Amino acid sequence: MIKRLAASVLALICGYVMQAQSDYSNSQQQSARINALAKSNPQLASVRSIAKTTGGKDIWMITIGTGKTEAKPAIAVVGGVQGNHLLGTELAIGFAEQLVQGAGSDSIKTLIANTTYYIFPNISPDAMEQYFGKLKYERLGNSTSTDDDRDGKTGEDEFDDLDGNGKINWLRIESPLGTFITHPDDARVLIKADLNKGEKGKYLVIAEGIDNDKDGEFNEDGEGGVAINKNLSFKHPSFTKGAGEFAVSEIESRALLDVLYNSTNIYALICLGPDNNLSTPITYNAATATQRLVAGYLEPDTKVNAIVSELYNKITAMKDAPKNPGTGGDLLSWGYYHFGRFSFGTPGWFVPKAKADTAKKEKALTVDDPVANYLRFATQQGITNSFTEWKPIQHPDFPGQKVELGGIDPFVLVNPPFKLVPEITKKHTTFLIKFAGLQPEIDILNLKTEKVNGGLTRITATIANKGILPANSALGEKNYWLKRVNVKLETTNNQTVISGKKSQLINNLDGLGSQQLTWLVKGSGTITLEAGSPTTGTKRQEIKL
Repeated sequence: MIKRLAASVLALICGYVMQAQSDYSNSQQQSARINALAKSNPQLASVRSIAKTTGGKDIWMITIGTGKTEAKPAIAVVGGVQGNHLLGTELAIGFAEQLVQGAGSDSIKTLIANTTYYIFPNISPDAMEQYFGKLKYERLGNSTSTDDDRDGKTGEDEFDDLDGNGKINWLRIESPLGTFITHPDDARVLIKADLNKGEKGKYLVIAEGIDNDKDGEFNEDGEGGVAINKNLSFKHPSFTKGAGEFAVSEIESRALLDVLYNSTNIYALICLGPDNNLSTPITYNAATATQRLVAGYLEPDTKVNAIVSELYNKITAMKDAPKNPGTGGDLLSWGYYHFGRFSFGTPGWFVPKAKADTAKKEKALTVDDPVANYLRFATQQGITNSFTEWKPIQHPDFPGQKVELGGIDPFVLVNPPFKLVPEITKKHTTFLIKFAGLQPEIDILNLKTEKVNGGLTRITATIANKGILPANSALGEKNYWLKRVNVKLETTNNQTVISGKKSQLINNLDGLGSQQLTWLVKGSGTITLEAGSPTTGTKRQEIKL
């Protein structure tokens, strides 16, 4: 199936022109793009709001497919997994737009006739909208009111724009108690002093602001309470900032999980956010995988992860992206450990390693640091307006001390310059389309009938999975939510199954795996054999006795 899709994917990508925009889409623009899909292509795409956030924004769900979409194997694609990760939403919406636009080709028609895509473009709209606000900072939490410092008050110590430039940068304060020093190769950058090397810190570093409530902490209780990517149930980081009072406490997380649990045809979850097991697959760890509360991927599932990772890296060239398999409460981990599906995550982009420009007599960085690497990368790419030069200020909380304001701008380490987004979207659209070529697919093979004594017919058939992926994940076999492959004979009044089960479940079928079944049936006429599950599709075969 992958080869059949390849030509159409290339044609689709080459013919696609992204909407004319110079920056990421805000909430209003996202809604307009999403609803335009269904309005102009009602036969292919449907859109509904699964919830409204406390901030009054819709959590959209796009369904792409033809016919009975709920009866076909499905892939769930989730963007806006983390509030500061704008790229994930652009990838999700862009994928939906490209897929619908290419639906005129025969192979894409075949794809969406056999596969359903459930796309949730942005599950963190309240937090993401901060990028477009009057004050720009990397907000992770939604609009739930929270008391992050547990003092009985809410929102009493927010960020403060001390220089009026509309964004929150950093303060560096000279102090004998400092733990930071300047980078040896770039004085604009601050790095942790290494005590093992005898380095002594010179600066304290805090986010731009003042101690509004005079409790000795800065910006610890501002607007924006619960981060959806910390609010899910696997290893929920209880009692930590942004995690919520309990797992799945939020409108957004509850609405998403309700839809996913009710969609029994989903076989894989794709998380477009900071967590990553696509560029670098998760390896098998017997200690964590075999403990009573499983906390490591089962070995067969690590092999599947490796197969999908290879496909992903071949298309996107993301092999060297930073590892981040999830830290707890995150969607990627929940998708595997609690949802029981194959769960894959990618940030979609990372700041590439900037090589020294020998023509300009640059040398390799002596200390590896993400900000120093980014600034070198930005210079080489002609990227501007991503760093605020340090300048001295008078700060009321540090009288008589040298305080400077500046540093790396918000969002730039996480999201690429928007001019790169169309190409990144093309690559991820290619991956999401080709990934469907791996999906499990049930077939009935080697069907044989044999007359035996007493008016009996012996029926033998091979129930096969023609896909590369198993019917269920290995962990999913232990999950009561997942449906098994059901094989059944549909008889009429004059037919009786003498031997073999009239209806039986196959717990799992490996990729390209099979199981042979046999029945003895008494009677005459035609009998129907059906095999399948929501995640594999169903195959029916009529058999003449």
